[in-house]
Amino acid sequence: MAYETKVLRHSLADPDDFTITFELVPGRGGHSRAIDRILTLAAEMAADRRFQAVSITENAGGHPALSPEVLGQEIHAMGLDAIIHLSCKDKNRNQMESQLFAWSREGIDNLLVIAGDYPQKGYQGCPKPVYDLDTVQALDMISALNRGVGAGGGKKSVEPTSFFKGVAVSPFKMLESEQVMQYGKLLRKVAAGADFAITQVGYDLRKFHELLVFKEQQQLAIPLLGNVFIPNMAVVELMHDGRVPGCVITDGLYSQLQWEARAADGGREARLQRAAKLLAALRGIGYDGVHIGGPGLVYADLAYVLDQAESYARDWQACIPDLSFWPQQAYYLFQKDETTGLNRHVPARPAAGKKVFAPGYFLARGVHDLAFTEQGPFYKPLRRFCLLLGGRCRNCLIYSEHVIKAVLFRCRNCGDCTLAELAFLCPQSGCAKYLLNGPCGGSRDGWCEVYPGVRRCFYVMVYERLKSCGRERDLASGYIAPRNWELNNTSSWLNFYLGRDHTARGGNCPGRRPVALSGKNEKKLL
Repeated sequence: MAYETKVLRHSLADPDDFTITFELVPGRGGHSRAIDRILTLAAEMAADRRFQAVSITENAGGHPALSPEVLGQEIHAMGLDAIIHLSCKDKNRNQMESQLFAWSREGIDNLLVIAGDYPQKGYQGCPKPVYDLDTVQALDMISALNRGVGAGGGKKSVEPTSFFKGVAVSPFKMLESEQVMQYGKLLRKVAAGADFAITQVGYDLRKFHELLVFKEQQQLAIPLLGNVFIPNMAVVELMHDGRVPGCVITDGLYSQLQWEARAADGGREARLQRAAKLLAALRGIGYDGVHIGGPGLVYADLAYVLDQAESYARDWQACIPDLSFWPQQAYYLFQKDETTGLNRHVPARPAAGKKVFAPGYFLARGVHDLAFTEQGPFYKPLRRFCLLLGGRCRNCLIYSEHVIKAVLFRCRNCGDCTLAELAFLCPQSGCAKYLLNGPCGGSRDGWCEVYPGVRRCFYVMVYERLKSCGRERDLASGYIAPRNWELNNTSSWLNFYLGRDHTARGGNCPGRRPVALSGKNEKKLL
């Protein structure tokens, strides 16, 4: 039996609607009791009519699982919209485009475009992480498909698709460097075509409100769904220890949850009540909807939360003290409104911190400005020198460049260098996910999601370097095109001067025009 429902994009576009979605997490295998329970729950939500959609994860936690579009089709047939997660971790750009064509043909239009959790152990060991595109680049590709422009060069048109593209954003970062970079990446995602955003997991209403104020000040016309996650105590332990990337259980909330767990029901009632309060408060402060999730939930739990939220709706402000779990010393983007407990529309004072001294950055920036911008005095001589060596002595040029940059920047010889855009730190060696347009959401206290306590987040280091010379705003806009693998193990200097690297394909490195060469001479050089 099919049920009538208001599709997700129409619900989010209607200011009178409060959109409610739920996250489903398929496990391994295609025929299991867990899959049957998911489908039963989806059918009950479809009948409820208060839910507009379910989102279906793709290999959540980096573990292999049933492909989300399989359940998406079955759930769509029930009359409930589905949001399919499209992650960048397991597919290169061609495979992503191929999958998008398939989903378009199958009528799957709602996407949540994410970088994805780092791949974990699979068949006979750990798989290779792909991350050929980051989320900003993937959004740009999907937006091109929606316009009917083929992603393979843009010369051949395709039948336009109609994907409705969601993204994730985290207001729950402890450090200024992490939080500012999160919001900067949101700006890039919106510019690349994001249609709506879902927050990461956290339990501080002032931080939720911070994102709303940021959206208002930046004049972003994008609906926001607040994440209402209902954990069990096993997941609470994982999140508190930082083992679920991007999800934050602070020490204060952890203590509260442990105290609540002493109850006869293990604290289940208290966790459902907190979810209901958060739902009511998110609606009260102006969110466009909520995204509910949590392990082991049944339909009765969800119905209870929605019903209880109605009882809190009239006096949602009274819920704020029960939804304030953020360390006092942690970063907020705006000053606190002591009257409401939320935020004033006034920037907070910059966080105090150790000033980064990076002489290598200033030296590299100076050399770049002298030799790799058209205004630089050494631009033309070095260009002529590279073009000369790029003929018969090409291998000598490649080797010399790689040795210099490997010593200075841990260069991986990609041939498509982005050092100038990223504070002269190399993302190919410094970022576990090779991201070019901002961080993923998994860092914690400045540490990399993949190497916590061992390697600092690449974009935290980029921000600190740029802030030390007052250039941190450089990261708030712009776009770095995907790495061109055709250039791997070639000279990035030569590719730069020839106009073959990312700066000629939509990059934001200033100050240079490509060299005009005949096809014959270009072929000889490359």
